[in-house]
Order: sequence, then C-alpha cells, then structure tokens
Amino acid sequence: MNLKATLLGAAAAFAMAPMAMAERGADGHVNIIYWQAPSILNPFLSGGTKDIESASLIIEPLARYDETGTLVPWLAEEVPTVENGGVSEDLTSITWKLKPGILWSDGTPFTSADVKFTADYCMHPEGGCAQLTKFEGVTSVETPDELTVVVTFDKPTPFPYGPFVGGESPILQAAQFANCMGAKAPECTEQNFNPIGTGPFVVTDFRPNDVISMEANPNYRDPNKPAFATLTFKGGGDATAAGRAVMETGEFDYAWNLQLAPDVIAGMEAAGKGTAVAGFGPLLERIMLNNTNPDPALGPDERSVVRPHPFLSDPAVYKAMSMAIDRPLLVEVGYGKAGRVSCSWVPAPAAYAIEVEGCDVQDIAGANALLDEAGIVDTDGDGIREKDGVPLKVLYQTSTNAVRQDFQALIKQWWSEIGIDTELRNINASVFFGGDPGSPDTFQKFYADVEMYANTFNGTDPQTYLGNALCDKAPSPANQWQGENISRFCSEEYDALHAKLATTANAEERAEIAKKLNRMVVEGGGMIPLVHRGRLSAHANSLGGVKLNVWDSELWNVADWYRIK
Repeated sequence: MNLKATLLGAAAAFAMAPMAMAERGADGHVNIIYWQAPSILNPFLSGGTKDIESASLIIEPLARYDETGTLVPWLAEEVPTVENGGVSEDLTSITWKLKPGILWSDGTPFTSADVKFTADYCMHPEGGCAQLTKFEGVTSVETPDELTVVVTFDKPTPFPYGPFVGGESPILQAAQFANCMGAKAPECTEQNFNPIGTGPFVVTDFRPNDVISMEANPNYRDPNKPAFATLTFKGGGDATAAGRAVMETGEFDYAWNLQLAPDVIAGMEAAGKGTAVAGFGPLLERIMLNNTNPDPALGPDERSVVRPHPFLSDPAVYKAMSMAIDRPLLVEVGYGKAGRVSCSWVPAPAAYAIEVEGCDVQDIAGANALLDEAGIVDTDGDGIREKDGVPLKVLYQTSTNAVRQDFQALIKQWWSEIGIDTELRNINASVFFGGDPGSPDTFQKFYADVEMYANTFNGTDPQTYLGNALCDKAPSPANQWQGENISRFCSEEYDALHAKLATTANAEERAEIAKKLNRMVVEGGGMIPLVHRGRLSAHANSLGGVKLNVWDSELWNVADWYRIK
C-alpha cells in the first residue's frame, strides 16, 4: 500500500480486518517504539503525547473517541446524553453509570470513588494538573452509589465531555494516589511510574526516557484479551530509526509519529515488512510566540509573568514573520501528501477551521514593507531591525528531529531576509516534552522567544482545547509549570468569548464562536500556524487489529491487537 492510498483510507481498511479469536496472552510479545521516550505515566502531570499515549495502555477513561471520532463508552455503560437522561435538561449536570464488575489490576473493585478522587486530584489548587482545562466549570463531583458519578457545572454546559473522557483524562486509583494530592503530586515517583490501572497491560519495569516493560493485566475485563502476554514500549532515538525498525528490519511491531519525508517512507515500505498508516485529525505544527519576556536575567517567577515581549507583542513583527514563511515548501520538504498548508490553530474538523488570506503565499517584500511602515528599521546597518532600540534577535527552539531542523534552517533564512536575526536551538524530545518541573528545557517553561512543535486534542469538539489560551492556564511555578497556555497569551475578550462557547448549544453558533476564538489567537500573537499534519505511523504486516485513531490515543484499542499467523 503506498502512502497516497494510506492517506485516503487505510484506517477504514484495517477496521475491516478480522478479530483474533485467542485466549489472553496467546500471541506472545509485542514491541512498540515511540522516538519520543515517555518520562512519566501520569497524564495529569504531563501534556506530552508520548506520556499520554503510553499511559493509555494502563489507565483508562470513562469514554473515548473511536477511529471515526465518535464518542464511545469505555468504563461507563453508555455515553450520557439529554435523550437518554444522562445529561440534565438544563445542561448543568452529567451522570455517568459505570460498568459493573470492573477490577483494577491489583484485583480491587473500580468504583465511583476513584472517579471522584481523580477530579479532586486534578482540581487541587496546588497540584499543577496538566489537564485542568478538562474540568473547567466543574463545581462538584458526587457519588450517589458505587457505580454512579454526577458531575455538576457552574452553568449550562452543552458539551459536558471534558472530565474523564479521552486518553488525556483517565481515571486514577484513589487508594494508590491518596497521598499524592496537591504539591505532593510530582513527588510520588512510584505511583507516577507504576500506576495501577484497568487497562489491558500493567507495568513491570519503567525506565524514564528509555523503555517500559509490561505484561497482560490478569484482571482485565475481557478474559480473552489482550492477545499479547507481554509488551515492550521503547522510547528514544529518532523517527528514521523507528520507521526502519518496523518497515525494514522487523524488530518492532508499531512505530508512532513518523515525521519523515515522503520519499523516505516510500523507501521503507518497499522493504515489505511493514505498512504506513495515516489520517488527518486536528494535529498542527506551529510556532508559539512568547508573550512574556524570556530574558535569562529574570528569575523563573518573572519569566512566567504575562507581560509584553520587547518586540513580539507588536503585530507588525509577528505578522511579518508569518508572511515571510513559505508554507507550501515546508509541506513539500517535510510531509508531502501527509501535510497541508494551514494558518488555523484548529485545522479540523472543518467546521472550526479558519481561512487566512495569503497563508499559502510567501511575501518577503510585503513583510519588509509592513515592518518599514511600523518604523521597525535597521538603524545601524548590521542587517538587523530594531524596535525601540531593541534588536530583533530571537531564540528559536524545538525538539530534535530531522524535519524540524530542516524547518528551522529554512525559517531562519527567510526571517533574515526581513531583518530578524535567529539563533537555533534543538532539545532532546524526551526532555522538551517531558514536563519535568525542575528542567529549564521543557516546552512549558518556554525559555526562548519562539518554539515549534505540534499539538492536537482528543475528540471532535475543540472547546476544551481552545480553553488552552485562557489567561489562568499559563504555566508558572505556582502550578508546577503544567498549564496548557504555553505562549501565555492573555485576553479578557477571549476569556469572555470562551465562556460563551461553553454555554452555547446550537452547533452552528458553536462553530462560529470557535472560529472567532481560533482567529483571535492566530491574529493576536499567540502562534504562527505552519502545517496541518496527518498522523503517520507504521505497523508490522504481521500485526492485526490496528485502527489508526487521530481523535484519541493511537494505542486506544491495543487490547484488540493480535498476531497474524
């Protein structure tokens, strides 16, 4: 199967594959490789995809999104709606009914108390929960009985599926994490590295930023699953090595996020051992703009305070930076058919995407004219423009990856053509996305002027994701550097409009509000969108049951994987 065919519908094709009929563990061992190595197995303490997805093998939500983007029950009996009585008529509460008989991997019962505890854990004011936006507007979580959870909101909430839904918001075991509340959360190494879960696998050994060993959960709710007795989750290296390990050498069964040029993928597939699978969800490669002053002379508290950047706060500067970028060339160089030009923070679903005039055309002359008109000129003849005496010199950081370094080199050149001097820095992906509150190199701390990475969200409704730009979600020492507002964009108007979205039920009205929010961040200096990326991964031809999911964790249905014999 070539890459084009993959993009047009491989996920649907694999959805038709017959399920294995075997007892638990009958298919031996399975190997997974993510070139960004997990550093923690608690998604509430990390926004990194590699941490969220590795944890999804172990801990699970009440509901999640399937490969079509449809919300489906997981640990709950059904997805609550107004029609089935699970969501109140006034839209202020949602009632979840848990499946009876579910056990944690240690053999103890899974109950509503665990769900309530998870909410208390994330909502603790000193906890620094990376997924706090999921609980926006929640005033209480009550447990009338062991199988019932009632979530109440402070106002009508037409989309009440933030808490406990998707791979980003799973359930923690109350007994295991009881002493890990608030500021103690990041100190609970044993719990964060070895969570007790309801998922198909349990951890037997976790080496941060390296490898995780797992075995089948003996108490998993389906006695015939998972088909694999043991699992190795290898992290680190690079996308090229990961792709080769599946499609050329056959050492691994699944490789995630193959951020590689199209001709490289085609060459690997030609070896005949594996197949690339891809699909477009909301994944966007972007450049985040720092809305604070990242001056190293300032202390950590000062560097997290939202204040105007010396020059990035000027619309003429960030608009000129965007105009200077040749997005079609970036797509061609980095992704081919697995990429699309985009200037929309939320590129999918289409109902929420915005169009920005000129996004697909590089305009160096226009960018220079814009800066000239704003009076941001080179006064000393060194080729670098100044604003109020401050030279336009930026530190541009990203994770270590061949495609990203190609992007950096190109963008540095384009920015030099409009009088902006750029210093490039790349950081090991496991560190950059690791979320360690003690590290100065995480994307959350953002100790640079601009930084580039990709991000996405679970599901098809962007309300929670758009909440990442709320003023109170900025990372800081007070929240263990776990806020989702990475650029520290802050606008009272934005916050008020997002609150309106949270209470709007009409689908068309929600889409219009979401587009306005989307545009406010893009045009207000929060980020420079670059490429709408397709998720591109690969699996061994001997691995069955794979259904690529661009709306949730890619490992969402690992319990259904099996060995084709």
